[in-house]
Amino acid sequence: MPDTPDRARVEFTVVGVVQGVGFRYFAWREASDLGLTGWVENTSDGSVHGVAEGPGGALDAFLGRLAEGPPAALVRDVRVIRGPASGSLGPFGVRSGGHRGD
Repeated sequence: MPDTPDRARVEFTVVGVVQGVGFRYFAWREASDLGLTGWVENTSDGSVHGVAEGPGGALDAFLGRLAEGPPAALVRDVRVIRGPASGSLGPFGVRSGGHRGD
């Protein structure tokens, strides 16, 4: 999907107890429900990192859901970098990333 005024991009890093608790699959379900494109992965420092693109309102809802996380998670912070959508991302997916958890 090309970059349009109603589409935007967020790069996010979720910090806290977010690995080994199903966080990536939680993010995948939430992003898919909101019609977002992008990906999520575990990182070697224990955080979860990803990129999402879609309508601004859907991205805001997604970030709110990430801040809550799944029941077993303890989210301490969600760091966000906003920018224009590239339109180059496919359906939201889960990457293996730097940690083999969940």
